[in-house]
Amino acid sequence: LMHFLSVHSGKNFMCRLQCMFSNSSSSERIASTLPSFPSMASCRLSLEDTQQWSQSLERLLESKYGLATFRNFLKSEYSDENIEFWLTCEDYKKIKSSFRMSSRAKKIYEQFIKAESPKEINIDYQTREQIKRNVKTPTVHSFDDAQKIVYGLMERDSYPRFLRSDIYRTLLENLAADAT
Repeated sequence: LMHFLSVHSGKNFMCRLQCMFSNSSSSERIASTLPSFPSMASCRLSLEDTQQWSQSLERLLESKYGLATFRNFLKSEYSDENIEFWLTCEDYKKIKSSFRMSSRAKKIYEQFIKAESPKEINIDYQTREQIKRNVKTPTVHSFDDAQKIVYGLMERDSYPRFLRSDIYRTLLENLAADAT
């Protein structure tokens, strides 16, 4: 039934992602990581769009649905701190108010940078110390070095694993089947 729904329910993206694993051994673990996105109910995800995610990490992250799929993959592996940090930095760069920037910089430091923080990212000591100094008088560029390091880690490690994952491969297979 779940496979039937997956193939015959139009292009409902999150339903697809949740349903496609109904026959896999890791279905419960993966399905439990997928949040509901009511706004995606009318998603029209094409095979071509999904295939383009394999061209580069940048292309994947530019896609609303590529990003959502990649985040869910990382959550399923309990390794989502890098993408969460990267996205948080992207939002941080949009802050105009210096008061808000200062407050947010401290939160980012406490959550991702500080040693033993809840979502500590893997960066070198020098970068960590530089950010510690930057947070005292934050600018839009306070986290740039760490963000570049994290992007590189995702590009070299997480992204290739995602491209080989059941999540991505099954999504491609289901879209290809629907296209015929």
